[in-house]
Amino acid sequence: MELPNQAPAAALVFQTMLAHGPLSRAEIGRRTGLSSGAVTKATAPLLDDDWIVELGRPAGEPVAGRPATLVAVRAERAQFLGVKITEDELFGVLTDLTATPLTTRRSRLPARDVASVVAAIARLVRALLPAEATRLHSLGVTLSGDVDGPTGAVHHSPFLDWHGVDLARLVEDATGIATVIENDVRALTAAEQWFGAGAGLASFALVTIGAGIGCGISIGGRVVSGAHGVSGEIGHLPVGAPDRVCTCGNTGCVEAVASTRAIVEQARQATGDPALSMDDAVRLAHEGDQAVRTVFTRAGEALGLAIASVANLIGPERIIISGEGVASYDLFADQTRQTFVRHAFGAAAECELTVRPLPFEEWARGGAAVAAQTLVAPTKTRRVTAL
Repeated sequence: MELPNQAPAAALVFQTMLAHGPLSRAEIGRRTGLSSGAVTKATAPLLDDDWIVELGRPAGEPVAGRPATLVAVRAERAQFLGVKITEDELFGVLTDLTATPLTTRRSRLPARDVASVVAAIARLVRALLPAEATRLHSLGVTLSGDVDGPTGAVHHSPFLDWHGVDLARLVEDATGIATVIENDVRALTAAEQWFGAGAGLASFALVTIGAGIGCGISIGGRVVSGAHGVSGEIGHLPVGAPDRVCTCGNTGCVEAVASTRAIVEQARQATGDPALSMDDAVRLAHEGDQAVRTVFTRAGEALGLAIASVANLIGPERIIISGEGVASYDLFADQTRQTFVRHAFGAAAECELTVRPLPFEEWARGGAAVAAQTLVAPTKTRRVTAL
C-alpha cells in the first residue's frame, strides 16, 4: 500500500492536505508555492487511487462564477498503529490516515527486558486490530532515549536499561507488520506538527517534562533528528548544579534538577522523608512548605534556562510545554517564565510559551503519525515492506 506518485510535488501536496485540508486547489498552490498545473498533476493520481476526494464548493463562496472545489484526504484509506513504551506500561492506538484515534488500549509491562517488551507489544497490537485489517499500513513504536529511526535501532534507553537493540526488526518479526521506531518526543512533535499546536507554523519546539526532560524541534515543516539522532536533548544541558547526578552519568544536567525523579529525590532530602512521593511533594508545596517549594523553584529555573537556550538557538514561533510533569507546572511556572525572559536574547523573549497537557495516548498517536510519514515520505535508509 503506497501512494501512486512519490514525486516531491505530490508528497508536498499530500502533506499539505493532511495538515490543513480540506483545501481548494488554489489554496494548495498558495500554501505550497506550486503552480496550478503542478497541483493538478499532483492531485490527479491521488484522486484516481482514492487517496483524496473532491467535496464541493467552500462554505460561503458566491454561487456566481466558476466554483472552487475542495479536495480532502480520505481518512479511511489507510490505518496506522502507534505504541508508546514507558517504564511500566504500553499505550497503543489505531488511527486513520489523519491520525484520528479509532481504538486505544493500554497494558502493563510484565518486565523491562527486550523479549518481554516485544512480546507485550505483539499482544497489544493484536488487541487493537479489528478482525480484518486490510487497510493497515504500518506500526510506529516510540520510547525515550537515543533512538535511530532510519536504522530501527535503540542505541540506549536509560529507563529501560537497553543498549544496542534492533527494535524495529524484532517487532516486525513478532507482529508481521512493517515497523518504524522513533524517540518518543520527536514522534509527539511530528503529531503536533501535522495535527496539533504546531500545525501551520514555520518553526516550533516541544519541551516535555516528566521522567526525563526532552525537546522536539520542527523547522521548515520537518522534525529535526540530527546527524546522530540526538537533536533536542535539552535535558542534558548543563545548568550548573554540581550536586545533582544525571541518569546519563554527568552532573548538573537539567534533567538532574527538573525531572519528576529529580524533584522527588530533592524533596525527600529537603523533608527527610525517604518515602515521599511526587503527589506528597506537590501537596506540601501547595501547603506552603518552603523547603519543598524551593525544590520546585530550582526546577523552574533549570527549565527556564533550557527553554531560553532553545529560543536563542532556533528562534521558534512557539514553544509547547507538555509531558506528565505539567500537572504540577503551576508550582514552577513563574520561575520558568522569569528565567526564560531573563536569558532569552532580544526578540527571542517574545516566543510564545504554550502549556499543553497531553496524555500518553497522544504520545502513542505520535507513533502512528511517524508511521504515516513512511507512507508520505518513505525512508531511504531502511526499507520496510508494508502489509
